[in-house]
Amino acid sequence: MAEKLFTEFPPVSTEQWDEVIIKDLKGADYEKKLVWKTHEGFPVRPYYRAENLGDIKSLGEMPGQFPFVRGIKNDNNWLTRQDICLCEGIEKANAEALDILNKGVESLGFVLGEKKDLSEAEMAALLKGICIPAVEINFRKCCPKHSAKTLESFLVVVEKQGVKPEEVRASFDFSPLHRLTVKGEFCEDKAYGFLAEAMKAVADFPKIKVVNVQAYDFNDLGSSLVQELAFGVAIGNEYIAKLTELGFSAEEVARRIKFTFGISSNYFMEIAKFRAGRVVWANIVKAWGVESDCACKMHVHAVTSQWNQTVYDAYVNMLRGTTETMSAAIAGVDSIEVLPFDHVFRAPGEFSNRIARNVQSILKEESHFNKIVDPAGGSYYVEELTQSIIDAAWKLFKDVEEKGGYTEAFKAGFVQEQVKAVSDKKDKLLAQRRETLLGTNQFPNFLEKAGDEITKEIVTRGEGAYRGAQPFEAMRLATDRNGRQPMAFMLTFGNLAMCRARAQFSCNFFAIAGFKVVDNNRFSTIEEGVEAALKAKADIVVACSADDEYLENVPKIAQLIGDKAIVVVAGDPECRPQLEEQGIKNYIHVKCNVLDTLKEYQKALGVKEL
Repeated sequence: MAEKLFTEFPPVSTEQWDEVIIKDLKGADYEKKLVWKTHEGFPVRPYYRAENLGDIKSLGEMPGQFPFVRGIKNDNNWLTRQDICLCEGIEKANAEALDILNKGVESLGFVLGEKKDLSEAEMAALLKGICIPAVEINFRKCCPKHSAKTLESFLVVVEKQGVKPEEVRASFDFSPLHRLTVKGEFCEDKAYGFLAEAMKAVADFPKIKVVNVQAYDFNDLGSSLVQELAFGVAIGNEYIAKLTELGFSAEEVARRIKFTFGISSNYFMEIAKFRAGRVVWANIVKAWGVESDCACKMHVHAVTSQWNQTVYDAYVNMLRGTTETMSAAIAGVDSIEVLPFDHVFRAPGEFSNRIARNVQSILKEESHFNKIVDPAGGSYYVEELTQSIIDAAWKLFKDVEEKGGYTEAFKAGFVQEQVKAVSDKKDKLLAQRRETLLGTNQFPNFLEKAGDEITKEIVTRGEGAYRGAQPFEAMRLATDRNGRQPMAFMLTFGNLAMCRARAQFSCNFFAIAGFKVVDNNRFSTIEEGVEAALKAKADIVVACSADDEYLENVPKIAQLIGDKAIVVVAGDPECRPQLEEQGIKNYIHVKCNVLDTLKEYQKALGVKEL
């Protein structure tokens, strides 16, 4: 006889849960304390229950079924990809490709760089020894005008090797709107003609993609993930529109499109983004009258984000790349590239490339992420996030279409305004430490100094892609290149618990700018602390104690220090007005704009901006 478990526990309603939560909040506002406001414009509640899934239509669907929320196939195998630059020559690129194919790589990406096309002889040399049916081969930074020869050379080499057309898995990232997105430039009258020629050239090769929607451009610009998704599918939709005008069917075009997305560290949201993206794209393609469900599948290559990579405490980038890869793998993408931890500040070497590859190998071989299809399916939280992203992305996509499509929306400034609003908000939250980049705006490595490979160009924002850490890195690099390292000295006194807590906060605060920090347990007297600070030749003396100790003691500290150092109060005490009346002007606390505050201290100490 089957026995039901936990029947002795009565059901608990949502109202009962909320009553307990409200009681525990002790008068604090439920919405402000517990409801998370996303960059995407929708709220995320602290918990979800089965009743929240009532309006979600995809719950009964299986992997491989339209609209593919649970994946476009019946397994969760993805390809481990690594890109190789051809800038050091064809032979070296071929040798590297053969080497990494023996180390877990299943998808090769050849970056053409400054080389505009490859001749037949060069292509044959590049692919020498590579079993084409066993590997996915991709070509990056392709312009249809200049890379038509590359595509032609590839097809000739494939034919000479006797590979059957259906066995060839390849992609060329022909993407006319990529340059518009990152440079604001576009030669529309010719680009689609070249793209049409590429479509015709691969007509007999069902698994070659020649149209690449580079949605990660928006990730690199600091967009929200809804913007990345919505603008990405808008670009894809425009490619269908332009190529159908040139005589192709919507189904033919859809089958040749590949999407490349970035992966941020927002773990569950990224899982939901990829699930939502497949649904949105499937419905867009279906709206073109495409009858084949297979043609409505979104083929996705995912790349770990460079927006949140850092040059200080760079090994933390390995951890970021790991969680990002987990998100994409759980979500069921087709291939993943993990950027090496030193990608943003030097040419990755054998060690960093090996670690990047092995992130995926561990997830497959040891953690078995490839054994389960859509493991997040059915999660109240992930399903709700997926639906919220679908709704938000669909709305933004329609806004773009109402403006005449992606190109017209971009020319009108709509796309740029939307992305800038989010990226500016992210910058502000990082500056205020309401969002964290570990090792950069919170918990820095106190002893780290930038090496010679870290230059002004790397830490300052240029055209196109940027990283959230750059303003902090530029500030810290200015300190590192200053010649003399400013010192912040913790003058701890009074209440032991409070002086230690505030000293730790203050050490972390000033170390973000690369200042030398000197911590102390607790001084017996104010005079003892001041004597030690002056002996250490401190530039900044931070008064660390409880609020009720400050009114009496901080003016004494300031008087004893005189003009030999800047006196700073750790905290924002109620007695601040009285202290300011006595000339105490400097305070650091959790509500500070850390970036602006530290720049002011740098300026006061003569540290020049880069």
